Amino acid sequence: MPRRSLPTVLLWFAAAGAALALSQPEVWQVTTQAEFLRGEIDDLSVDRHGRLALGQVSTTLHEPTSPFLWRAVAAPDGTLYVGSGNEGRVIRIQPDGTGSVFFDTDELEVHALTLAPDGALLVGTSPDGRIYRVQPDGQSRVLFDPPDTYIWSLAAASDGAVFAGTGNTGVVYRILPDGTGSPFYATKASHAMSLAVEPDGHLLVGTESPGRVFRIDREGKPFVLLESAYREIHALRVAPDGTIYATAIRGRSGSGGGLPPEPPTPAPSGSTPPVASVSTEVTTVTVAADVSASGGSAPSGTPPGGGAGGIYRIQPGGIWDLIWETREDTPYDVAVDGDGLLVATGNSGKIFRLSGDPVEATLLARADAQQVTALVRDPSGRLVYTTSNPARVLRLSTDQAREGSYVSDLRDASTLATWGTIRWHAEVPQGTRIELSTRSGNTATPDETWSAWSDPYTQPEGSGISSPPARYLQWRARFSGTGERTPILTSVRVAFLQRNLRPRVTSVVAHPPGTVFQRPYPTGDPDIAGFDADPPDRKALELFGSGGGAQGTALGKRDYQKGLMTFVWRAEDANADELAYEIQYRREDETAWRQLRSGLNEEMFVWDTSAVPDGTYILRVAATDAPSNPATAALVGHLDSAPFDIDNTPPVVTFTRTRQDGNRRLFTFDVQDGQSAVFRVEYSLDGARWRPVYPMDGIADSRREAYEVAIDAATPGRELVVRATDALNNVGSASTAAGGSR
Repeated sequence: MPRRSLPTVLLWFAAAGAALALSQPEVWQVTTQAEFLRGEIDDLSVDRHGRLALGQVSTTLHEPTSPFLWRAVAAPDGTLYVGSGNEGRVIRIQPDGTGSVFFDTDELEVHALTLAPDGALLVGTSPDGRIYRVQPDGQSRVLFDPPDTYIWSLAAASDGAVFAGTGNTGVVYRILPDGTGSPFYATKASHAMSLAVEPDGHLLVGTESPGRVFRIDREGKPFVLLESAYREIHALRVAPDGTIYATAIRGRSGSGGGLPPEPPTPAPSGSTPPVASVSTEVTTVTVAADVSASGGSAPSGTPPGGGAGGIYRIQPGGIWDLIWETREDTPYDVAVDGDGLLVATGNSGKIFRLSGDPVEATLLARADAQQVTALVRDPSGRLVYTTSNPARVLRLSTDQAREGSYVSDLRDASTLATWGTIRWHAEVPQGTRIELSTRSGNTATPDETWSAWSDPYTQPEGSGISSPPARYLQWRARFSGTGERTPILTSVRVAFLQRNLRPRVTSVVAHPPGTVFQRPYPTGDPDIAGFDADPPDRKALELFGSGGGAQGTALGKRDYQKGLMTFVWRAEDANADELAYEIQYRREDETAWRQLRSGLNEEMFVWDTSAVPDGTYILRVAATDAPSNPATAALVGHLDSAPFDIDNTPPVVTFTRTRQDGNRRLFTFDVQDGQSAVFRVEYSLDGARWRPVYPMDGIADSRREAYEVAIDAATPGRELVVRATDALNNVGSASTAAGGSR
């Protein structure tokens, strides 16, 4: 009888090199604000409608040698003071942009700065926890030296006193102008991270471990305004109307943690040193983000405190709300900006604007640094901000950039892909221009092994991509404007064909012979899943019980049908193709495969083994992706089962000897099976209950075993019946007269 081999036919086509691509291309599209934000943006803006256009420009005022900038304050004359680490310096930046070291401490970090009413600069340092008073001419002295390790925050009161928040004991000190200081309030937290003074003189304190906001009156009486879901309250700001804004971060256990403290002293919880990076150009971008803001709740689907950080609003009456929460960005500073807020974050160097009711977030600027650490307005009202990793002082301009660029994130095709066309939609006013190019490569990070950027494509309605086939693709858009007009890019779509990958059969399970599963029909006599022929006579489940099994829950009740054998397999396809299956088999001592069934869609097959001789067999499951591919591109993968026995012949019982032993008669007999081991042997006298009997060698482990049974010989004429069951549940029997002799 001719035999057809599906793997042979399809593998021939694969060998011919025809199976390179799927029949249907995939489309990678970038059309929304969230999709555009995944790329690298230089001097562009993205509004909430997903429109990419030229944006504002940030200019660098100063680049210090220190890796970290922590705090910044602006003097009335426009001078800017910035605290740094790990050199423990204060940098002074003049209104003309000239920067220099103003004060060099003997310590590693300057985490706290504030201006005294007389114009002197107060500087808090770590890790030895000192407070310095520095005059405008640079003359300095130690104002206060508490026993604490960290000076995290400073706030000047209207009466000339200064408050200092410290760690690791969370004590707040009140220091008089003459340097006399004493504990003002012990927060019982690990760190007093942030301070602010309200117009009525009450002190606000934000703590770490736990993250709380205290209000303390002039007599030192505390009241907790907020017990947040976060680990740390990193910054506090008071708006002119008395509303309090607090930046909260998860800390070390979260996704970013607080700012790095001065090494090598152990950091407080939530302070993880970032890694310094190479300084590059600053980028700016304007976008809108999705935010939920009501009743102190987080964005939908996220429990309060579940993100990297958030912004709390505490109204004058004490009502608080978690108005904004971010899952990726850690907020470090906040500044009141008209009817909204500005929020400085890490670890992607973003500045957000929060406005509206409910609050909407706009990404106002993005620096090529890990953290934006401080926000301050100069006397002219322009926004100045500081960064860490690398450290910079920058000013955000209101002028529109004349040029900008966008580099998309990588598209991973998972395997080699052939690129089709690139299409885009844009508005290009006269005098402006957008140019799109692509490049491709086979490494997850673009490097010198990638192709060069292609020449600009010229047909927005569909240009063929010239980049070579590869696993990864990236596109770039360059913008040119006039200073007043800007081109606007609203969508980019790329079509590609993924190389077809061979399907994989990952497992083949042979259930015990006779095990079948009912289809879970609600009514009627359920069919046997995976078996489309007329089944043999059904009998009660004997060896295997009911229920359970890998497929029991999905396929219904487990049952027993002698002569049937159930095979279940698992297959996968990296292209998500629809699969079909062919079943083949062979005897263990043969090499040729015989086809059993083809065109199966289920990952299950039931074999009526009574149609083949007893023996040891191997089953092969071949999976083809032909349903999703042209014949010349389809591929096949297969997996062989472990060897298994087919045995539909019962064992044979042969009585070999009878002998007398006193008043007992001993019957010796053999049990032999042609294919499987002897599993169980029992005997019965005159139809009485069955009793087990065991092999003479003590263990039933072979196809032939010898047994002996002792019978009381006092009553002649009794009948002895022996029943033997093999490992595959075939039953054979024999009988003899117990009162006679052999």
